[in-house]
Amino acid sequence: MYLIRSFLASVTIAARMEKASKLSPFRLSSLLRLETNPDLALQLFRNPNQTPAKPFRRSARSYDLIVCKLGKARRFMEMEDVLNQMSREYRFAPKEVLLCRVIYFYGCARMPTAARRTFYRIPSFRCPRTIRSFNSLLHATLGCGDLEGVWSLCRDLDDFGLAPDACTYNLLIRAQVLAGRLEGAWELFDEMQTKGITPSIVTFGTLVSSLCANSMLDDAFRLKETMLKQYNVKPHVYIYTSLIKGLCKIGKLDLALQLKEEMLLDKDLVMDSAVYSVLIRALFKASRKGEVVGILEEMKRIGIKPDVVTYNAMISGFCNDEKDFDAAFETLNEMVRQGCKPDVLTYNILIAGLCEAGRWKDASELFDDMPRRMCHQDVVSYRTLFKGLSDAGEFRKARMVLDEMLFKGYKPHPASTIKFFEGLLNVEKDWNIICFSLASMVKANAIGFDEWEKMVGNTVMESEKLKVGVLLNHLTMR
Repeated sequence: MYLIRSFLASVTIAARMEKASKLSPFRLSSLLRLETNPDLALQLFRNPNQTPAKPFRRSARSYDLIVCKLGKARRFMEMEDVLNQMSREYRFAPKEVLLCRVIYFYGCARMPTAARRTFYRIPSFRCPRTIRSFNSLLHATLGCGDLEGVWSLCRDLDDFGLAPDACTYNLLIRAQVLAGRLEGAWELFDEMQTKGITPSIVTFGTLVSSLCANSMLDDAFRLKETMLKQYNVKPHVYIYTSLIKGLCKIGKLDLALQLKEEMLLDKDLVMDSAVYSVLIRALFKASRKGEVVGILEEMKRIGIKPDVVTYNAMISGFCNDEKDFDAAFETLNEMVRQGCKPDVLTYNILIAGLCEAGRWKDASELFDDMPRRMCHQDVVSYRTLFKGLSDAGEFRKARMVLDEMLFKGYKPHPASTIKFFEGLLNVEKDWNIICFSLASMVKANAIGFDEWEKMVGNTVMESEKLKVGVLLNHLTMR
């Protein structure tokens, strides 16, 4: 199949190049825009004319299109080649927005160093570097979880000769919140106002969300009133959802439902499924399952279709609160009938619930059936089933799951690992299996020193039946 696709691709590009023996820069841009295959697009970009009488003058639009196609496909080596070629163009200078996209692509790929390198080389393209590209770099660095990189960029801001704007402060406030520094976030909030920068809806959304996450609901509601009265900024759905989630977290479900009614009265506010998903999960936790039907009917009445988050909330309620797995699987089937594809979290919720209920066979069957259902297991799927089998005393089956997860590069949770080996020692008492599994984890670098010391030093080595040489033999042979 791969050979057939490769052949068809080569035929396609050859046919296009034959038709375009005298391709114009404008026509090249049109073809690049229509081409969805990044390989064909790159070949077309590099060889627009088969026998050119003079060098082909590619337009800025052509460079923009090919860079974005390669960046989206994460073909970074080829993208850098095109960028180097563009830097040698003397007929035009690229717009900063293109280089912001390059920084964004590197951020999505969790490559903060490459994103920073792109930012530093912007002047080499004869393109002015503004706060816009700095914000792109800040966003990419923050998205990679590199908080130290964020603080470093903040310190270097003056050296770049740039003045922060509202977007800069929003990102820095977000970084402070992620670092658990609420006081630092409020200091930035005050600082931006002293510099004449008006807080935006994003600023308030970040602060309200952080207050709700820390159960500071009184402060969150005061800020909601302040943003409306003092700054004339109306709360949007995200802020209301944060408030409702915070109220549900501290058990004030009736107040959360009242706040939802307040949202319905605001005709300018566009409701979404997130608000209802939070309420559905809270109703299950509060043993008020009967009210979920009314929530679903209200969603249908106002034209909001349940999404995967909504269905997951119901499945979680049936599994974790009601222990009604028939209803959980019926919800799963209804989800599919309505054209909503279950995600890996859907199956992980079911597997975890089944394991906690001692139904490890059903959990194993569902785990094995996931690929047929067009959903591949992730590290949480493996960890959940491995823990469930170990808790149920099914250590040989757990060992098979362990081997598969190690093969895929996943690591079990340390606590589950210790319980697994303690079970092998006390129940199975098969020293070859114990040593083989230990050696497999060592070879996969899936066991830390503390776990090794506890399992080997305190558990395994205490048994007189186990010879140290057996373990060493497995370690050296694998």
